[in-house]
Amino acid sequence: MEKKGVNRRDFLRLSATVGAGALIVPGTTASTLSKTTQAKMNEIPLRTLGRTGVKLPILSMGVMRADNPNVVRAAYNSGIFHFDTAHGYQNGRNEEMLGNFFEGKPRESYFLGTKVKIDYPLKPDFEQDLNTKLELSLKRLKMEYVDIFYAHAYSDVEEVSDERIIAALSKIKEEGKARFIGFSTHAHKPELIDAAIKAGIYDVLLISYNFKLNNLKETDDAVKRAAEAGIGIVAMKTMTGGVEDADGKKKINAQACLKWAWKNEHITTAIPGFSNYDEFDECLAAAQSPELTSGEQEYLAALCDKEMMFCQQCNKCVAQCTEHLPIPDIMRAYMYTYGYKYSQLSKETLTELNLAENVCSGCNSCAVDCPSGFNVSQKIAAITPVMRVPNEFLT
Repeated sequence: MEKKGVNRRDFLRLSATVGAGALIVPGTTASTLSKTTQAKMNEIPLRTLGRTGVKLPILSMGVMRADNPNVVRAAYNSGIFHFDTAHGYQNGRNEEMLGNFFEGKPRESYFLGTKVKIDYPLKPDFEQDLNTKLELSLKRLKMEYVDIFYAHAYSDVEEVSDERIIAALSKIKEEGKARFIGFSTHAHKPELIDAAIKAGIYDVLLISYNFKLNNLKETDDAVKRAAEAGIGIVAMKTMTGGVEDADGKKKINAQACLKWAWKNEHITTAIPGFSNYDEFDECLAAAQSPELTSGEQEYLAALCDKEMMFCQQCNKCVAQCTEHLPIPDIMRAYMYTYGYKYSQLSKETLTELNLAENVCSGCNSCAVDCPSGFNVSQKIAAITPVMRVPNEFLT
């Protein structure tokens, strides 16, 4: 089957057409920051998060995998002040860690986003469930409000446009529980971004964005339209799973991946999920010298035609699967374990899907032909057993 996407030649051509971006190095910083932090922060370019008017360093911290507050402290002391978490990360311990870390610190010295998954189609009590989870998140975080509240992991235009969700999110903002509202998404980004523009209430979008996107031009065009409409764009999954091979054995060049994402001037900031000092140092070095070198560009171009961990979330597999399994979500769970080495999040992701224990037991052969070349049945068999592993044995 012919694979569609951006090949090496297309990658180099597209990269050459995108400028380094509007990198604004601040002359001053908030008075609440130490002189050391101010000096380091001046080394990291800032960009404005859409109509929010908030200027953020191009490097932020995705706290998803982090369980060591000292890594958060290192990021905070370096001048990073946007931190991203979610209600479900580490069964709530992620938010609790951040709440303990930021307790007593000036509220204006950090900018925090969290997320709650809204099951769709909506249940009659969805708004009550949404507010209950948000209240619990605020309690864990020890905060009266978050800066960004995202509806977590949208996958369909209907979710973006649903008036009931729009009303519920707008109410959260009106009540002062969130300064800004948005949603995160891995799938159908051009369509969902355009729906967000039309809806008119979303301040920030958190999207998967990296050099492996098959629909890169369409995504870039949609991101530009969103920026022109005043919507701030935050990038996740910039490292395509954290490894450069399908077996998860060779770590990807994180600096090259981040620098590539920052070439798009409409990407305000990226939230790589560094969880140790070495990973943090690598991300910080990229932010302090964000120009993509020719060698790094060649390196990424050479990976364009390789099968890696990143699922395009095109959903073509769902129609092919005789059981109509949520294969894109299962592939994302696979990436969390074999790419990010974070099996706990894989279990959390799979548990939310309410899968049967042996999801493929009724099939003699797999009917799915993945455009990215994934052996879908093999990956499903490799990742679904994690659901039966006790949490204390998971990384």
